[in-house]
Amino acid sequence: MQRALDVAAPGVGRTGENPSVGCVLVRDGVVLGEARTADSGRPHAEEQAIAQAGDARGATAYVTLEPCAKRSNGSASCTDRLIAAGVARVVIAARDPHPFAAGVGVERLQAAGVRVEFVLEEEARAQNADFFARWEPR
Repeated sequence: MQRALDVAAPGVGRTGENPSVGCVLVRDGVVLGEARTADSGRPHAEEQAIAQAGDARGATAYVTLEPCAKRSNGSASCTDRLIAAGVARVVIAARDPHPFAAGVGVERLQAAGVRVEFVLEEEARAQNADFFARWEPR
């Protein structure tokens, strides 16, 4: 997960209203793909890392923020992309307070048989503090 946080770091403050998310796909100890949210806010990190990996079946995705479950532009969500890619496990740093995720991404991953774990939440929340402040209830 630390690698995913490191990948996301250069994008902080450069992704518009989206947070800078890092995603690293690993299978059998080999990094298959890694990416961060693009400067414009799209494409998302997961989408780019999956494309880079080519074949992500059975891999673990380390993602600094819960994958989105819906996209404002109507394209496939990151949750859908991870499921379709055949990822076996998703390790998430922080739950996403945005209405396009907010627990739904985790629920859908689990319903599809993907193992979900959480680590390094404080670090991920600190990295995108402005995003969390904007979307969490006061």
